[in-house]
Amino acid sequence: MFSLRVRPSRRDWLRLSAAGAVGVSQSGWLGALADDAARAPKKHKSVILLWMNGGPATIDLWDLKPGHDNGGPFREAATAAPGLKISEHLPKLAKLGKELAVVRSMATREGDHQRARVVGLTGYTPQGAIQFPALGALVAHEFDDPKADLPGFVAVGGRSDVGGGFLGPRFAPFVVGGERERGGPANADLRVADLDPPAGLGTEAQVKRLDLLAGLEKDFAPGKAHPVAETMRAATDRAVRLMRPEAAAAFRLEDETPQVRDAYGRGTFGQGCLLARRLVERGVPFVEVTLDGWDTHNNNFDRVKALSTTLDTGFSALLADLKDRGLLDRTLVVCQGEFGRTPKINGQSGRDHWPASWAVALAGAGVKGGQAVGKTSKDGTQVESDPTRTADLVATVMKAAGLDPMKQNMSNVSRPIRLADPSGKPIKELL
Repeated sequence: MFSLRVRPSRRDWLRLSAAGAVGVSQSGWLGALADDAARAPKKHKSVILLWMNGGPATIDLWDLKPGHDNGGPFREAATAAPGLKISEHLPKLAKLGKELAVVRSMATREGDHQRARVVGLTGYTPQGAIQFPALGALVAHEFDDPKADLPGFVAVGGRSDVGGGFLGPRFAPFVVGGERERGGPANADLRVADLDPPAGLGTEAQVKRLDLLAGLEKDFAPGKAHPVAETMRAATDRAVRLMRPEAAAAFRLEDETPQVRDAYGRGTFGQGCLLARRLVERGVPFVEVTLDGWDTHNNNFDRVKALSTTLDTGFSALLADLKDRGLLDRTLVVCQGEFGRTPKINGQSGRDHWPASWAVALAGAGVKGGQAVGKTSKDGTQVESDPTRTADLVATVMKAAGLDPMKQNMSNVSRPIRLADPSGKPIKELL
């Protein structure tokens, strides 16, 4: 999290103070113009990634094996889409089955949490000195609007494994709600600290302080390519922009009715899904919401049942709300973790790491819902049709977002890197 004790440029400060960011507006028409821009963001698609941290047992969520010893106690339930069945513990999502597309043929290699997270969140296997950016950074970079007050990439739930990479700190995630939980009380309503001016400090005094800081740093920051200087500049820019009332209001969940907040679930994940809707509604390109706790080596079924309730409530409310507001057609929602879990149940009634066969759910942005793509064997141990790798999934996400997966960016080692691994092929059944 950054602090507002860093320096905005004088031009940014004057622009934002005129728009009412730090006190009384000095120019009503300029503030109104800025507010209109905030209410009418640039039209592009957005992506919401629901990250199931720890590796969810997708065999107990999206690809059940009833009647087999590997299946466990959960039952399949029909959805609103003929032929598509998911867990009985996802009843609200079942009603939205026509919007859901389940890829049941994920076949990846990494079984270590850290490496698998990096692959899942970048689309690339770690390679030497290359600093691969997160998917959120890539999407934010492609849809970058230099005039936008809100960050292009927001991460809710504290996940910070992968940042801006070779795209730089400007495209690193703006993290909200650093404390992870499993469906408990909302984490301080996910409020962003330090957006309000210090109590008792008038506009004139604030301007003087910032001018003083600007003078002290005048000979330091310009032309410096050091990561520390870049990070400070990026943090400064975001801090000043977020001080604007219209920008800060995006994070004010208390503006929603109690009924809406209850519908999402009052835990951090549910409220994070609500925040994601508020952000994409205002044009933020990429929001990542983390639900932690899926590393179920023991007591898998009780834990997955509880997590399923949290997931079902937040995910279903998000889809329904996006659809009601006319946003689902331009918002891709992806629900995934770093891998799946073993079909075979271990001696602690748990499931261990399993990248060989697992599932991902997608909806929105033109994805063809109401279907399952790919198939696993009766025991769930292997993919029998349409094997899908992370590179394929990332290419699909980019394509659905309206981006060219083969577009290149120059990396930190002066080597061009495509948005998606060149070997990746978009999943044609979804698009």
